[in-house]
Order: sequence, then C-alpha cells, then structure tokens
Amino acid sequence: MRVKRGIVRHRRHKKILKLAKGYRGMRSTTFVHANEAVIRAGVNAYRDRRIKKRTFRGLWIIRLNAALRAQGIRYSVFVNALKAKNVLLNRKVLSELAIHESAAFDRIVKEVAA
Repeated sequence: MRVKRGIVRHRRHKKILKLAKGYRGMRSTTFVHANEAVIRAGVNAYRDRRIKKRTFRGLWIIRLNAALRAQGIRYSVFVNALKAKNVLLNRKVLSELAIHESAAFDRIVKEVAA
C-alpha cells in the first residue's frame, strides 16, 4: 500500500515557510529555498549566541579599563588585586558600576588598590 503524504508534507512545509516569513524573494515562498535559508539562519543564530557572550565580555573589559585608567590604574593590575582581595564582582557588574554609580566604583577601586 502506498503512503500518501498530503497532510504531513503540507504541515512540514507550512512550518518552514512560517519560519522564513520576511525573507527576500523565493526564500520566503518556495519550500526548497526557504528550507535552506531557515537552516542557515539557525546555524548562524546558534553560533552567534556564543559569540555575543565573547563580544560583551570584551566591551565590559574596555569600559573598565577606560574607567580605571582615569584613576591611574591599569585593568590587569586591578583584576589581579580583586582576586587577591577575594572580591567576587564580575566584569559586567563592575562595568555597570563604573558607568552608572561612579561613587560606588571609586570606593571599590580605593578599597582594592589600597
């Protein structure tokens, strides 16, 4: 007995075409092209979620270094002093403090650098 795939295929195609909504040209209307585009988009999204973490860490380090240089301390020296004093603040929090709560950041720097 032959297998009729009408409903199953239609549902599968519909799911992919829904994911490809907003893509340009045949990538949004033709199943084969849409499927390729959706797979590639998924691969890029998966990879870039990890790259995003690296990028933000770099940004926080740059911000911290700039804020610390204004106080006459290098980033590497500051991080080493943080570890020596067993301060458990991460780079994200320190960066936010340096931008929005400069008084609190100054106190941390004085405490650690002393």
